[in-house]
Amino acid sequence: MIMLPDGAQDRLLANAQQIVDACSSIGVQQWDIVGFQSYGHELDIEAGKITMAGGGGEGGFGIRVVEDGRFGFAHLVDVSGAERAVQQALSIARKSPSIAHFVLPSEQAATKVGGMCDTNILNLGPEDLLEQADALLNAVKSADERAIVTGGGVGVSATASCLLNSEGILESGLTTSHGLGVQVTIDNDGKMTSSYQGDSSRTKMVDVPDCIELAVDWAVRTQNPIEVDSGALDAPVLMTSEGFSPLFSMVVPPAMMGEKLVRKESFWTGKMNQNVMAEDLSIVDNGLLEGGFSSGSRDGEGVPKRKQSLVESGRLVNMLWSTRDAAQQVAEGRIDAAQSTGSAVSRGHQSPPSTGASELMMTSTKASQTFDQMLEQMGDGYVVNGVMGAHTANPTSGDFSVTTSSILRVVGGEIIGPLKQAGLSGNLANALSGNVILGDDVRRQGSYSSGSMHLPDVLLMEGLRVNPA
Repeated sequence: MIMLPDGAQDRLLANAQQIVDACSSIGVQQWDIVGFQSYGHELDIEAGKITMAGGGGEGGFGIRVVEDGRFGFAHLVDVSGAERAVQQALSIARKSPSIAHFVLPSEQAATKVGGMCDTNILNLGPEDLLEQADALLNAVKSADERAIVTGGGVGVSATASCLLNSEGILESGLTTSHGLGVQVTIDNDGKMTSSYQGDSSRTKMVDVPDCIELAVDWAVRTQNPIEVDSGALDAPVLMTSEGFSPLFSMVVPPAMMGEKLVRKESFWTGKMNQNVMAEDLSIVDNGLLEGGFSSGSRDGEGVPKRKQSLVESGRLVNMLWSTRDAAQQVAEGRIDAAQSTGSAVSRGHQSPPSTGASELMMTSTKASQTFDQMLEQMGDGYVVNGVMGAHTANPTSGDFSVTTSSILRVVGGEIIGPLKQAGLSGNLANALSGNVILGDDVRRQGSYSSGSMHLPDVLLMEGLRVNPA
């Protein structure tokens, strides 16, 4: 069974050509078109059982037109409505403010990125997912007899996509994905503990990836909470990759976007070429990462993607731009010159591209440490494996205040037990400017703001406050 129908990519391009023809007949000055068609299979797990299996396809096209620096956008599913969609986008453009010197990018040579499509995934069907789900359920039960998968699922997909514009850009391709996640719950004499872990890949994953054992481990670790003195205190916090990533994604990627920086909506505004993090830390955005979920030859506007340093040895050295945002901020006088860094993100066919990161990686010149080494380095403090309310973090100031029920108390470098619940607050910008130690196991994480992140466990020695419930 082949998940992707024969000729899916050719049909996508043929349908896109009907929108091109509509643009030509109407006389649109400039246009760009994105198209997506996805197919997949998925199943859900609830209460230790496979509850629902499904599959199908979805997709559509987005059309952006530019006239005298004004732009309008519309989307459609059925290309029989191509002329109406183009007229709608053009009508919006003519009512929009003009951005001086905003034109769509021209064709430039782009680097081909590998690892984006695995034919092994194309051959997976519902029966294969059922077998994997059974393997996950058995693995959880084998790790701990009390453990039950109370939520989660498994899914595979294949997507045909295309991007073309009036200036000669034409890009198309196929991508695949294989993902899973489980919520593991343990009932210990009526006291419930749980943990969610997941993983995803462009290539076919093993039946039982490491995240399954990790989910059971954290459900076990958080049993039998200990009593601790209540009251807020400043303390070192070792945040697992899963605990750190929600806060990082809300605060750090937006801080490096050019529009945010020049509009004074970033806590790093006015600090270009200055130290903004600990001197051993660097951040790179690698849009050419092989097999990356947000990688590719071109960005959402057709500009070639690149690997670029954003923070080098603690110093802010670059910012992210899309073509439109760069032109707008120059036109409004907030910056003298700016141009696309290949950082336009297209989140699907229903919205125009916007500026964002691709594959963010934070590294350190210090030697990475194991989990046990970081505990020893911490001394007295806490381990946090997940937070609730990360979306309330302030990307302009870096301040946050969240809660966690996945937190362990550490005394003298040893874990002495879990807390029932605690508040966690601080300023992430300040914490990353202090003594920071990175773990040796880097894991891919999704992002609230854009792109993917590749983060290890992170020990923040300064700038955080814990308030046990």
